[in-house]
Amino acid sequence: MTKERALILNAREIEQKLTRMAHEIHENHYKEKELILVGIEGRGSDMAKRLLKLLTSISEIQISLETISLNKDKPLSAEIQYSGDQKALKGKHVVLVDDVLNSGRTLIYASRFLLETDLKGLAIATLVDRFHRKFPIRPDYVGLTLSTNLREHVSVELARGKEAVYLD
Repeated sequence: MTKERALILNAREIEQKLTRMAHEIHENHYKEKELILVGIEGRGSDMAKRLLKLLTSISEIQISLETISLNKDKPLSAEIQYSGDQKALKGKHVVLVDDVLNSGRTLIYASRFLLETDLKGLAIATLVDRFHRKFPIRPDYVGLTLSTNLREHVSVELARGKEAVYLD
């Protein structure tokens, strides 16, 4: 028996969602001199790059892009890797970016790492919010809120020419 994949968002719809999210981020941070986007390695980082491009086209804010890497299944099993200088986050607004918010484990541990520095503010951006949280975290910027059951899986593909979000 083959699994059916339901297309949730196509490439055009993903671009629309990301554009709207970029405008929302700009609206909430337009008075800031600097904003740092931190993408969770993989599709979160890819999404952060896309948001960076969109934000720089609509905003005069200086925007930096960094990456954070952690073991998504066992976040405490290995040290979290950050591409920049963590001390440089002090007094800055940070937007943590990932593709899908499911249980919240990845985002809560990444947020915890970032909050070890005295940030001015921290916001969460995610393309899909599934509402299966086991951790107390909520996205500030969401492309799509999707009610699913625990057996279903949301797959995000952001490679050019194959962009789509599927429900497996």
